[in-house]
Amino acid sequence: MRKGAATRLRIVEAAAAEIRERGTNATTLDDVGRRSGTGKGQMFYYFPGGREELLLAVAELEAERVFEDQQPYLNELTSRAAWEAWRDLIVERYRDQGLYCPLGVLIADVGRYSPAAQAVSAQLVRRWQECVRAGIEATQAAGEANAALDADRTAAAVIATIQGGVTVLLSTGSAEHLEAGLNLCLDHLLS
Repeated sequence: MRKGAATRLRIVEAAAAEIRERGTNATTLDDVGRRSGTGKGQMFYYFPGGREELLLAVAELEAERVFEDQQPYLNELTSRAAWEAWRDLIVERYRDQGLYCPLGVLIADVGRYSPAAQAVSAQLVRRWQECVRAGIEATQAAGEANAALDADRTAAAVIATIQGGVTVLLSTGSAEHLEAGLNLCLDHLLS
């Protein structure tokens, strides 16, 4: 069982890497097989639903990576210093990952080609917004954030700013818009 789980994960990671480099449309099962060292028989054993099921697994993996990339900061948004550390981490991570960031793969690529993967993207956004909203509420309770702000709407704006900034990063190679947008959000939140 352990070996099977490792093989399945290797296939999913190979597919994710291929999609990050080449895009969903250009990635074939042969590409994934070469990269993962598996044959089509193994891929269909672990993904009997074929490409759609594999795309769903990639979406789930990339959604989890988005959260892993933001820890431990995402769950500790309770002060100005914590928000600034989280912002710095996000900008640095996406700048370093550039065109190969998990969020870009999930939101801009895989989610467009699979209804199930789109559902994973929607779940990611909801979960992420809940974490940010909890941070806003905690920071408001500590007296360090604007108490008049609606926490859920502000969290939605923060998530949209990150996604928009990552989209601009994917098309220009620059994290400047991501950083500027987050700075504006934090200035508004922490005023």
